[in-house]
Amino acid sequence: MADAKTPLLIKRYASRRLYNTETSDYVTLDTIAGFIREGRDVQIIDLKSGDDLTRQYLLQIIAEHESRGESVLPLGVLNDLVRSYTTQAQSVVPDFLAMSFDMLREGQGKVMENLTQSPMAAMPGFEAMQAQQEAFIKAMTGGWKMPSATTSAPKEDESDLDGIKAQLAELQEKLSKMAK
Repeated sequence: MADAKTPLLIKRYASRRLYNTETSDYVTLDTIAGFIREGRDVQIIDLKSGDDLTRQYLLQIIAEHESRGESVLPLGVLNDLVRSYTTQAQSVVPDFLAMSFDMLREGQGKVMENLTQSPMAAMPGFEAMQAQQEAFIKAMTGGWKMPSATTSAPKEDESDLDGIKAQLAELQEKLSKMAK
């Protein structure tokens, strides 16, 4: 298998079939969703035109999950997303959503890291409890790939963290101004 940091290239043929270039076989949207849940980025291109169709197919995957009752996005959020396409918020929303998901992933990683560094780690049965906690978090997040608790991520220096906080405050201020 190729490097997990490089996006998995999927080619769409004229017949609309999706072809995995790594394994040389055809895949479905469910298969692609599985790759993404495992933490792999994908890129879907049209073989004939070379157009990048990734966004279109990712939205289709989300729409299929939502239509099956696997609702993750509350109705209010969906309404706000539709509104953002017709307002000045359009420029702020993608950055805000990306930062929100980054913060969520970071928080999940910290929870798992704290579990392994807890004094309770020496208790009998802790490993079973930890496995249950990981399963719970995986179920709550739909299997998002989380940073491993055993490998410590490099610590951001304070200036980076202050910069991120400032950007978040600026985005919140812009959003509140647009709501008025």
